[in-house]
Amino acid sequence: MILAVAMAVLGVIALGGLVFDDRSLVNAPIWLKPLKFTISVGLYAVTLAWLIGQLTRGRRLGWWLGTVFAVGLGMDMALLFWQIVVRGRTLHFNQESPADQWINNMVANGAFTGWAATAAIAVLLLFQRLPDRAMNAALRAGAALSVAGIGIALMMFGPNEQQRAQFRSGERPSIVGAHAVGVPDGGPGLPVLGWSTVGGDMRIPHFVGIHAIQVLPLVAFGLLKLARRYPVLESEFVRRNLVRTASAGFAALLALLAWQAQRGQSIVHPDFWTLVAGAGIIAVVAAGSALSLRAPRPMHQLT
Repeated sequence: MILAVAMAVLGVIALGGLVFDDRSLVNAPIWLKPLKFTISVGLYAVTLAWLIGQLTRGRRLGWWLGTVFAVGLGMDMALLFWQIVVRGRTLHFNQESPADQWINNMVANGAFTGWAATAAIAVLLLFQRLPDRAMNAALRAGAALSVAGIGIALMMFGPNEQQRAQFRSGERPSIVGAHAVGVPDGGPGLPVLGWSTVGGDMRIPHFVGIHAIQVLPLVAFGLLKLARRYPVLESEFVRRNLVRTASAGFAALLALLAWQAQRGQSIVHPDFWTLVAGAGIIAVVAAGSALSLRAPRPMHQLT
């Protein structure tokens, strides 16, 4: 929560920077990336704090894992502001100078530390038994998919084809890794988000994956609220099955977005096979939801 409060403060500063500082970096306002990261990290920190609060076993270990996460991501955010706003240089993948290389490596280490801590908390959640089965399923699936989403970011740090060609020719590229696939970083992108509109972009599955930890518990919470109006949802087994269906659909969507990005395909220009796969996911989730709603409830809930 200390990290979340710090992100709120930095977010206000970044918002002011967007208004009063007209500098740009890689064809985007220089304060835009810090603002997006403060929002994302702050939201993630609040969610992780709440998850740790749900632990009934290993809570002390969860506290330490949360502290490791906060220190790792806090260091990353400090370096992000220093590198982008103060030095006016790109952060990720920058190998141009020893200082750039050191900062890039430290940020990668901080991100990996945060990923490892989140993965450990996800494992702890496997051993918890919460009173509501639907929320229990949502927390487990959300944490696991969030770990997968963070792991996808590691795929961006390897050299792309152009950079590998430079290495083969004996040249050392100043940038190693990329967000975009098939096109250079910094090209045409979606407003605010910046995701490439002309090629693949690994930031999309990364973003979707890490926020499963918020989306799926919200699904479980929403179903619980809807149970007041729709009697079929009063059964926690029905809600649990619906959450499991939503989790399977979310996992399939994450895989589809990663597959699409790896093929160098823009999110706004899906090809035939991407559309077919997307339609298949929708059909399976719809069928699974229908079956979940029609499934008989356990006898002890009928009496």
